[in-house]
Amino acid sequence: MRAIIQDSYGAPEDVLRVAEIEKPAIGDGEVLVHVRAAAVTGTDWHLLRGLPYAARLVVGLRRPRNRVPGLELAGTVQAVGPGVTTVEVGDEVFGWCDGAFCEYVAVPENQVTAKPSNLTPEQAAAVPIAGFTALQAVRDKGRVGTGDKVLITGASGCVGTYAVQLAKHYGAEVTAVCSAGKAAMVRDLGADHVLDYAAGPVTATGFDVVVDLYGNPPLRTLKRVLKPGGTVVLVGGTGGRWLMGMDRWVRAAFAAPFLRIKTRPLVHKDRLDDLVLLRELIEAGAVTPVLDRTYPLAEAAAAVEDVRQGRVRGQAVVTP
Repeated sequence: MRAIIQDSYGAPEDVLRVAEIEKPAIGDGEVLVHVRAAAVTGTDWHLLRGLPYAARLVVGLRRPRNRVPGLELAGTVQAVGPGVTTVEVGDEVFGWCDGAFCEYVAVPENQVTAKPSNLTPEQAAAVPIAGFTALQAVRDKGRVGTGDKVLITGASGCVGTYAVQLAKHYGAEVTAVCSAGKAAMVRDLGADHVLDYAAGPVTATGFDVVVDLYGNPPLRTLKRVLKPGGTVVLVGGTGGRWLMGMDRWVRAAFAAPFLRIKTRPLVHKDRLDDLVLLRELIEAGAVTPVLDRTYPLAEAAAAVEDVRQGRVRGQAVVTP
């Protein structure tokens, strides 16, 4: 079968190549999925580069342990292993896995579920990890509820587009920050107010929750826009190659009591229950994936770089 292979860390165009590899075998509790689409996220860029360096303790010190990149997919079940009870051959599913940039992948049964009936495979592939991150940021860390005023930075990205819709679903008044060229899209997702990040620091105040998606606004800036005792949810971030945004989380934990704000860093968790909830919200029309571009498998490197450079509105997928 055809797959994207990575044997070393580096820039996508330098380390990714198309190759023929063996179709995977499945074991107990696994299903073989014929991949129809695999999402591309900023996480893929970090994993290709081996960043932050601290993560190499898990993903591989000198080279990636998993040669096939890609973390989320939609496709059709081709075979099921012993003990599988929740899906059958022929089912259309979506979920998360290791090694989605290929034609077939073996996935644990508890990492896939029925595809939303109103989505294409390309749209469905763009849901799991970005959806998990947004849901857990808004619902679990931000505890957003009816009447809350919520500020979301990076609102036009793969996570931000879900965060805007989920905050509205939970009853919030949403102010979204993005580029001027993506403002109309974010308004269409339900944002009550849209601010151009290039216009300078946010001057509005009185927010109950700030969901900071992969940004680095100073904590004193966030204190100024928040109500006393308000909450900042920190998702990702930029920084040094060793810890990336995680060092900011540590600094925020020490500074928050003096600034009278709450800081809640998020490392998302892959959960089947959350994936089922996202499917229900999508089928009910409360949430819609924003799919901007589709790439053939051979252009996976270009897809990763386009996402990294912010050239994608919402999400991108590759189609094996």
